[in-house]
Formats: sequence, structure tokens, C-alpha cells
Amino acid sequence: MRFINHGTMNCELLGKLCFVAVLFMSPFALSAQFQLSVVDDKGNPLKDAVAALVPAQKMDYAAAPAAIMDQRQNMFVPGVLAIRVNTQVRFPNSDDVRHHVYSFSPAKKFELRLYHGMTAEPVLFDKPGTVVLGCNIHDSMVAYIYVVETEYFAVADAMGKINLVAPAGKYQLQIYHPQMSDNFPESAITLDDSQSLNSKVTVNNLSATNISETTDEFSNLF
Repeated sequence: MRFINHGTMNCELLGKLCFVAVLFMSPFALSAQFQLSVVDDKGNPLKDAVAALVPAQKMDYAAAPAAIMDQRQNMFVPGVLAIRVNTQVRFPNSDDVRHHVYSFSPAKKFELRLYHGMTAEPVLFDKPGTVVLGCNIHDSMVAYIYVVETEYFAVADAMGKINLVAPAGKYQLQIYHPQMSDNFPESAITLDDSQSLNSKVTVNNLSATNISETTDEFSNLF
């Protein structure tokens, strides 16, 4: 009787050990930390910079959960949105006036005619690239959607800080920002699961912001 009980205990113990082994063999256990600081040429933190770690081996991505680009107080919220390719974006209008959202960007050309609330259909962003948004009624409304070919991306906080977690391996680091005058050079990054990687990037190809103020006295009627 005791022999059977011991056998049961041994089986239970073996099951637990197998479970722990599976955890340590999972891809998540081999993930690496990447901490990035993005600054301008004067050393000031670059808020809203986007960093993306693109794997050396290209992948085909299925549909991702929908993202949100809201409209409040005649502004797009957030002003900068980063998404993975094949993501649908919803454009709710939380204002009391109607908006007419559009983009002429090669990565995604679309138009959402005058609407309010949640009545606009979501838009699928199926190509990588920069998408600049505007409102055909309110000229001061400008926002940016960066569509990247990776699961590993983030937008910098007010201090220009970005924290990413990705499997150990080789990547191309891509940097984006609304004030960039042209594409920022990609750089090779190798992540090691045994230690975190800390890096600093200086973006020196920034231009002055050029967002016009709304001067049309009739724009608030829509």
C-alpha cells in the first residue's frame, strides 16, 4: 500500500518537473530586454519616437487586434500610433462636431467622409510605411500611423524612453518620428537572453513642425 502511494507521489513530482521543464523551454523564457533612449541632436528626449525591431527572417502576419485612433477636441488621439502590418484601426469621433478623416500616403490611401460617433468602418493597414492623417474640415488635425513588419515595437514616452521585450536573435532597428525629414538609417541589433541591451539613438534629421492653425470660422459647424 505504501509502495503504491510512493509511486503516486513520484508520478506527481515527475509531472511537476516536466511542467517546469516546458516553461524553461518556451520561447518566452528566452526573451531579451532592449532599453532604448532616443534624443535629438541637442540631447533632448524625443517624445513620440517609434522604435521597431524587425526580425532578420521576414514573417507573414495574420490579422491583429484592432487599434484605436480617436478624435477629441479637434485632435487625433494619440497623435502618433504604431501598429503591426495587417491591423485594423477604428476611428471613433468623440467630438460633438463631425470629422472627415483621410490620408493620401502611399502606404494607405483612404477616406472616411463626414461622420460622428462610431459610425465609421475600421480601416485595414496591410502595407508597412508611414501614414499621415488629416481632417478635410479641420486643417489643424494631423496624426501619424507607423505600420511596421514586426511584433516588437513601441512609442517613446516623454523622456524618449522605449522598453521592448523580444526573443533573442538578430534584428534591424527602425526609428520613426513625425519631424524626420527623411528615413532614419536602420541599424543591426543582436539581442542576448543572458543580459539586457541598453542603447541610445540620436536623431539628427529633424525638421520644424508644420501644423497649421484652424482659421476657418465655419469649421466648428461640422
